[in-house]
Amino acid sequence: MIIFNIDAWQELWHSVSKNKLRTSLTLIGVAWGMFLFVLLLGMAKGMENGFSDIFEGVATNSMFLWAQQTDQPYNGFPRGREMKLSIKDVEYIKKNVSGIKNIIPRNVLGRFGTEPSLIIRGIKKGTYQTFGDLPALMNFQKINLNTGRFLNQKDIDDNRKVCVIGEKVYNDLFEKTENPIGEYIKINGIYFQVVGVYKKVDKGWMGDNSILMPFNTFQEIFNQGEEIGWMAITAEDSYDIKKLETDIKDVLKRKYKVSPQDNEAFGSFNLGEMFGKIKGFLMGMQILTISVGILTIIAGIIAISNILLITIKERTKEIGIRRALGAKPSQIRSQVLLESVTLTLFAGLSGFVAATFVLFGMSFIKSEEFPFINPTVSPLNIFWALSIMTALGLLIGLLPAQRAVMIKPIEALRTE
Repeated sequence: MIIFNIDAWQELWHSVSKNKLRTSLTLIGVAWGMFLFVLLLGMAKGMENGFSDIFEGVATNSMFLWAQQTDQPYNGFPRGREMKLSIKDVEYIKKNVSGIKNIIPRNVLGRFGTEPSLIIRGIKKGTYQTFGDLPALMNFQKINLNTGRFLNQKDIDDNRKVCVIGEKVYNDLFEKTENPIGEYIKINGIYFQVVGVYKKVDKGWMGDNSILMPFNTFQEIFNQGEEIGWMAITAEDSYDIKKLETDIKDVLKRKYKVSPQDNEAFGSFNLGEMFGKIKGFLMGMQILTISVGILTIIAGIIAISNILLITIKERTKEIGIRRALGAKPSQIRSQVLLESVTLTLFAGLSGFVAATFVLFGMSFIKSEEFPFINPTVSPLNIFWALSIMTALGLLIGLLPAQRAVMIKPIEALRTE
């Protein structure tokens, strides 16, 4: 085979080195295409990793729902009617809306925690948000515990006065070496036993300055009756979360006699919809990256073909002598194709190595404003890119190879 022929490689080097500047400039085109391909694909992956990190531990096919004020008069009711959600709405929604995986009521003093509770332990005190929660909250947001346990069904059934506190609450009210499990804190004048301490959830919507107590206990102690603050809802796998949001609001509008066109009576934040938009954006980024990279690589490879055509014209006499000495057309063709593929792969690998170093440097960039973590490129993508480059190198090399084969020995020897 020609790739194991030392003479073929020597001839390749001789051909390439005759005009180093021209060859180098051409190779830069292919290398630049591969560099862009790997760099942009790696950056897209870094953004994907960043957004995945943000949503880590959060059910992405989910939403929040809360009550607001009506925006339109309807059925005898005036505009601006204050809406309220009830614990009975949970079962009502489950019964009348399909596609729901989990629906979790939550409560807090004030609208979304605008009335923090006074927490006292000994001579230490502070104000923190206090939530009424169910154990199913773990199905919506991953909660990592430093120590102890989370709320369980027994806490709910027995209306226990227990709580899980955040790291900041622990640091404010306890000594660093002190074990908080089993200790008591006073919440708005009522003693609660600490059963767990949870870590700060950087990637979710829970801070570490909160206290979580059993939902039933919260309702009873703070005289909330059946009123709830909002619901955290997750959809069944592959179910359209946007449709689920619309269905739930429509059901609540019918129940509370709200105009079907009123979009203000019930507020919501659709995590699933936002996550879907982010995924679409990242997919578009990857498609754009692959398209730009491949087109740039193709442009560079075409330039290599042009160089080989020029080189063959310059080597017409040399090729004629080889043909006169008995060289077969297949040998001439193989030599040209070897040069085409070698130049293409060398340039592609150079671009790949350069982009890898740049991505390695970018992996150390940390920014809280922009989600960007561990920019990498799949080995499969690199394999396919190099395979395509090799195939294109062969394909593009066929034109100059055929031109070389068509050179007649007698005419070539007459060439000055």
